Amino acid sequence: MTKPWIEQYPAEVPSTLQYEQVPVQTYLTTSAQQYPDKPAIHFMGKEMTYKDLYEKALQFANYLRGIGIQKGDRVAIMLPNTPQSVIGYFGALYAGGVVVQTNPLYMERELEYQMKDSGAKVILTLDILFPKVSKVMKNTELEHVIVTAIKDFLPFPKNLVYPFIQKKQTGIVVKLQPSDKVHMFKDIFQSTMADEPQIELDFEEDLALLQYTGGTTGFPKGVMLTHRNLIANASMCDAWLYKCKKGEEKVLGLLPFFHVYGMTTVMILTVMQGHKMILLPKFDAETTLKTIHKEKPTLFPGAPTIYIGLLNHPNLSKYDLSSIDSCISGSAPLPVDVQQKFEEVTGGKLVEGYGLTESSPVTHSNFLWDRERVKGSIGVPWPDTDAAIRSLENGEHLAPNEIGEIVIKGPQVMKGYWNRPEDTAQTLHDGWLLTGDIGYMDEKGYFYVVDRKKDMIIAGGFNIYPREIEEVLYEHPAVQEVVAAGVPDPYRGETVKAYIVLKQNNTVSEEELDAFARKHLAAYKVPRIYEFREELPKTAVGKILRRALVEEEKKKQEDQKLG
Repeated sequence: MTKPWIEQYPAEVPSTLQYEQVPVQTYLTTSAQQYPDKPAIHFMGKEMTYKDLYEKALQFANYLRGIGIQKGDRVAIMLPNTPQSVIGYFGALYAGGVVVQTNPLYMERELEYQMKDSGAKVILTLDILFPKVSKVMKNTELEHVIVTAIKDFLPFPKNLVYPFIQKKQTGIVVKLQPSDKVHMFKDIFQSTMADEPQIELDFEEDLALLQYTGGTTGFPKGVMLTHRNLIANASMCDAWLYKCKKGEEKVLGLLPFFHVYGMTTVMILTVMQGHKMILLPKFDAETTLKTIHKEKPTLFPGAPTIYIGLLNHPNLSKYDLSSIDSCISGSAPLPVDVQQKFEEVTGGKLVEGYGLTESSPVTHSNFLWDRERVKGSIGVPWPDTDAAIRSLENGEHLAPNEIGEIVIKGPQVMKGYWNRPEDTAQTLHDGWLLTGDIGYMDEKGYFYVVDRKKDMIIAGGFNIYPREIEEVLYEHPAVQEVVAAGVPDPYRGETVKAYIVLKQNNTVSEEELDAFARKHLAAYKVPRIYEFREELPKTAVGKILRRALVEEEKKKQEDQKLG
């Protein structure tokens, strides 16, 4: 099978790579040897060197071994982006454990489900989340809770002030007593040895991570990612960023590490290359702008909603964002208008990429340098990554410009879903990962996502792709965010509804938006309903939850019938 995209590669990007046959944590060992005194982490004014990070990860690993964690045991990490989350991640791997990244925003039901499904034996979490964890413990296999606080790694005097800020923000004060099941994270470093445990790991077969999918289509599934999967994807990312200098970049760590995109493109890649990661525990536009202005990151992996939030901040012009050189946007389609404006403001490059949890996650990206920009494309497959368009009717691979399902094959593709052989069989066919995304490939090998298979709107017999509608409405000067969805309609089956968030101090009527849309879209694609909102429901990484809006609409209609 031909791979036309390879002809598009710059000379600096090889079509195939050599992967080190080592576990993920080896990269921390190597960077600590090469850059012992170089800052690995910057967090709210305090820095940690590679030597310190390495030693603390080893101490955490030995502590885990001491409380009974053995090779293959699941270690859950339920933290925002903090030094503790990095120490915990690498420490769990050094101990031979399998990391289970857990969203700190989970409610008890979601947390209990993930702990039961994964079989996690220990969880590292925040003090303010301890009450939630303690309530679900008895229904899971959790034997130990290791508790930390944001203040544990803050500089003086922030470490003294932060508990008061936290109490004001959350209203939660947790007083904990260490026991045989409850352990204080900061106490681990008082006496535990910093020797590297000698555990044999199979690079190809052993799991490094159980990463749970978002769960917008039923219960979340545990994606089994091996050391090889993660190393392959981080190595591909490194090859793509060929102008970046080893040990010299500063990476803005805003994407949460409990999402695989942030974990691979920020945490693993940074440690692999000896860069410095600048951590932010959550997205706040003003704080992010201040951080960029002061700390001068050069790499900024993100999501469209993050870039949109920064561009529309009223104080944007006060901050210097010119340090930013390269950004790959993921998790959702990147509007062309947002891409152009962000590049104007920063002087850097912002390109769209594509991936899935099941592929560690990145499979495609546009070129950052030395190649023309291809409007509306997710780019071309990364080195060693094969991709094709599969017919929805018979499963055969289609010719260029024919629309079907995007399928992917490569060393970053998951081993399968944990304890779900039927789901695995439906998603992996002869080594090909079926993405559920509808798209096409052009003659040059550039891929385009038309939409999610499940998000396609069928109105009056017409197939309508929400992304096309959103791209048009994003071009209206008053629109900050938009999502189009198919909502039940007794006549058309479904009809198009657009949910709109307006830019600050902007107004526009439904009639004006309708007239604007009709200039650019066929009549059957134009939204029939507009709803203006203050905000849209999103995942932690900033992906707009279209399905949540559809379910909300269905419930509203059912309630009206009952009423």
